[in-house]
Amino acid sequence: MAFVALIIGVPIFWMLSGSLKSLNDIYNPNQWLPSTFLWENYKEAWTTVPFGRFYINSFIITIAGAGLEIFCGVLCAYAFAFLRFPGKNILFMVVLASLMVPSQVVIIPNFRFMAIHVQDWFNLSDNWVNTYQGVFLPGAATAFGTFLMRQGFMGLPKDVLDAAKVDGAGHIRTMVGVMLPMAKPIVVTFALISVVSKWNEYLWPLIITNTLSMRPITVGLRFLMDAEGANQWGVIMAGTTFVVAPMLIIYVFMQRFIIDGLTAGATKG
Repeated sequence: MAFVALIIGVPIFWMLSGSLKSLNDIYNPNQWLPSTFLWENYKEAWTTVPFGRFYINSFIITIAGAGLEIFCGVLCAYAFAFLRFPGKNILFMVVLASLMVPSQVVIIPNFRFMAIHVQDWFNLSDNWVNTYQGVFLPGAATAFGTFLMRQGFMGLPKDVLDAAKVDGAGHIRTMVGVMLPMAKPIVVTFALISVVSKWNEYLWPLIITNTLSMRPITVGLRFLMDAEGANQWGVIMAGTTFVVAPMLIIYVFMQRFIIDGLTAGATKG
């Protein structure tokens, strides 16, 4: 575990150290710590590109995208775990099979839908290219979240579900008032996974947005790179720290739910 932690920790340490170094220190392989702490790298990174706007875009995309993904995942997981309907097992296998499809495969169909078909289907005057909904809607369905939460739901005691039925609770009331509080670790776990995934997403936002004001922070970071190759690596590392810091803070405070939820999802069902 110490070896694994070292492999993960060294790049993070190098990023934080590099964000405070001069170019001479960065190009010196033996210089692990800055000879002079250049805090102005962070100021330059923030002012060179509109990081404030990038942050706003990323927060909107992450909150809306993760919220929709959690909503759809919870409903599907509850249906597969507790409802009876024809072809349930076959449909669940289809959902699992979709995990085998790389996300890059559906980029072109998704883009064509957002750029062309959405106007015809919904009778709109404009398409959804370079819009928030165009960024987060294609990721609203989640096969992984459905599988993970379904496994967690299957491990809950069935007596509680029977008691809710006896009390006259419908499926919505049972799910919201009984199952979700009991399955809090697994739901929070998937919520964190979804938030991290939406925050770090790069390829699809790069393709579906075409103006600087709509770029998320992961795409906006690329604008710190110099086309001529004269990169200020200290500034770039400072910008990278802006991208990574929110997720590190979230994980520090929520790691207990991640461990509990992944353990429950992996051993029950």
